Amino acid sequence: MRSGRSLLCFARTLVVGYFLLAAPAHAADPLLVAYGGHNETTAPWWVGIEKGLFRKHGVDPQMLQVRSGQIIMTTLATGGAPVVWPSPSSVLSAAVGGLKIVCLASGSNKIPRELVVRKGIESLEDLRGRIFGVQSIGGGFWLQTMAVIEGLGLDPDKYQLKIRVVGDTGTATQALVSGNIDAAVLPYSFADIAKRGGARVLADSGQLKLAYQGSSLCTLRESMAHSGEMLTALLKGLIESLVYIQEPAHKREVIEVLKKHLRLSKEEEGDASYKVLRLQMTTLDVAPNFDAWKAIRRTVSRVNPKVQEADLDQILVGSYVRNLEENGFLPEMRKKLLH
Repeated sequence: MRSGRSLLCFARTLVVGYFLLAAPAHAADPLLVAYGGHNETTAPWWVGIEKGLFRKHGVDPQMLQVRSGQIIMTTLATGGAPVVWPSPSSVLSAAVGGLKIVCLASGSNKIPRELVVRKGIESLEDLRGRIFGVQSIGGGFWLQTMAVIEGLGLDPDKYQLKIRVVGDTGTATQALVSGNIDAAVLPYSFADIAKRGGARVLADSGQLKLAYQGSSLCTLRESMAHSGEMLTALLKGLIESLVYIQEPAHKREVIEVLKKHLRLSKEEEGDASYKVLRLQMTTLDVAPNFDAWKAIRRTVSRVNPKVQEADLDQILVGSYVRNLEENGFLPEMRKKLLH
């Protein structure tokens, strides 16, 4: 495991490298947003940035991908990125570690994935003693995997399930097809790739009734005092992006954004990714969901018992979404979806 000093140095190197290699020369005051999972969960940001929906509100976010939730939190703590888009599991672990982090909103409340298994596995019972691939222990990929396993009624201990860190979504998909792991809970677009490689689906997690909330807009508590306008602008841009994704007229543009960022070469892959994003992932019910976070806290406590001490009243801040409800912004956005 990396030492704290190594993580700080690594995070700073990431940030410096990002500005040198990725930031356009004309960008004025870009705002870095760090994230981990390179899949549809980040799509509202990609769409909003490419379609100018954040610039409408005076902010210019740029996305910085890092390798794990732990590094996301280090990047936030060191000031490398003032805003992050982490999974709730990473937030809870950081909070009990002393980071004063707050989360304002989320764009998804479902797990639009499939439990995909390699050849030879025919049922849930066949999963006993099998290896599941994830990106990191305690991260978003892991959290969704554990939530789906439990939602299917499988006790990880009784079934002696093995969780192995293999890499990001694309790497896990390749590991499944090659037989290096037995199962993975994959986004639909990647599940389709695995199925073409001979894998099969045991369950559609999008159909499970789970108390869940996905990646969230988070920052340091101290930032709220002097960055309230910036955070509100980001939230408005994010909500407009969610609306943009939901509007059928924008299907072609959204698919192109997904194909570009997810490196999808086939049209059917882009179409599958769009369907999951529009029909199952995105929602305008963006306010922090305490019940979902309580369920997530219980799951994360399997690997970090201290997480049970996390004070959700300190972490979840609903005032920003409430303000947008009261000033008419959110109601107006919902009306756009009715036309």
